[in-house]
Amino acid sequence: MNSKYYNAIFKSYENGYYKFKFDDGENMVFEEVHHKILLKYDLKNDKTLINKIFHLVFSEDIEDDEEDFVIFRIEYLEQINSN
Repeated sequence: MNSKYYNAIFKSYENGYYKFKFDDGENMVFEEVHHKILLKYDLKNDKTLINKIFHLVFSEDIEDDEEDFVIFRIEYLEQINSN
């Protein structure tokens, strides 16, 4: 697991994917989110979370059967602004 904290802006939830924009301008899509995070933040339905800044930690899971297939999972998420 990547233990580095990133600042990222939550952009959208669409078709099972969570999209965040990082400080460097890169957009990243996450297929999975730790269940405890989803208990705290309703990323699927709460539109007030869009464009909010979060501290984010994620992991990469490489599928054994396909080397090029990587699943990105949010392991930690904490909102750092409340406006």
